[in-house]
Amino acid sequence: MIIDKTEIEDTFAEGFRMQCVRLVITAIDSHWAGVAAREMCGYGTSVLGCDAEAGIESHLSPDETADGRPGVSVMLFGFSADGLGQAAANRVGQCVMTCPTTAVFNGFADGEPRPLGRLIRYFGDGFQHSKLVGAERFWRIPVMDGEFLCADSLNVCKGVAGGNFLIQATDQACGLAAARKAVTAIDAVAGCITPFPGGVVRSGSKVGSKYKKLRASTADEWCPTVRQRTSSRIVPLANCVYEIVIDGIDVATIEKGMAAGIRAAVGPGILAISAGNYGGKLGKFHFHLHQVLGQSELQGSRG
Repeated sequence: MIIDKTEIEDTFAEGFRMQCVRLVITAIDSHWAGVAAREMCGYGTSVLGCDAEAGIESHLSPDETADGRPGVSVMLFGFSADGLGQAAANRVGQCVMTCPTTAVFNGFADGEPRPLGRLIRYFGDGFQHSKLVGAERFWRIPVMDGEFLCADSLNVCKGVAGGNFLIQATDQACGLAAARKAVTAIDAVAGCITPFPGGVVRSGSKVGSKYKKLRASTADEWCPTVRQRTSSRIVPLANCVYEIVIDGIDVATIEKGMAAGIRAAVGPGILAISAGNYGGKLGKFHFHLHQVLGQSELQGSRG
């Protein structure tokens, strides 16, 4: 398959089941809502080394939030509901409650509830109060600019992680430009995030290592500087590879995000688009690039 002179390799990305939560962070203006969201997503790139994979899903206008203020929707992904709930509570307590004027709301209507505000409330040292709004409980924790309003619990839902594609470029400049265009296109797809820095991965990984203590190590088959010393999968003339990783609420959402990102990335200097997999042995969800792009064309014709 060739799109705009870029080869789309006949391969697949390999995804796996994860748990996910959605939090809506609001603040007095979009600046502070964005600050809190970015801080909360810090050190949230891969569950191989972090407590959760985290990213900004979307920016919300006042008419899209529960308290009528600007907001940001953040999604977190992890292997277990309990571990993810604890990661969310830790990050809210450290990164959102500390940020001026913020409040936090549960973003999923359904799912398995895990404690949030009921854990963080103890910071109030006995001055905290709970409040029922309809059937939903919130905690009001006194802070130095007023009160921090926080949902009592978050709903954890099933999600999917590991959707990905690899941009093989002639050089860094072309690769970076394509990667940024891809991430911008994926950002427009609701229900998914790109958890790595700026949505782009330079240090792709493989399972295992020659060093026994490491669970993962560099994906040498995609590293240009060692292509003569390993079983390289990089196409001739490509000197830079960037990976885009996508987590989403379901398979269809990741497929939509992958298709949008790939179509945005193709063009001059992008020799091929590939994907990372482990022979189908790691994850139950297989995102075949040709099928993903064909499905997006079908959806477009119907829409």
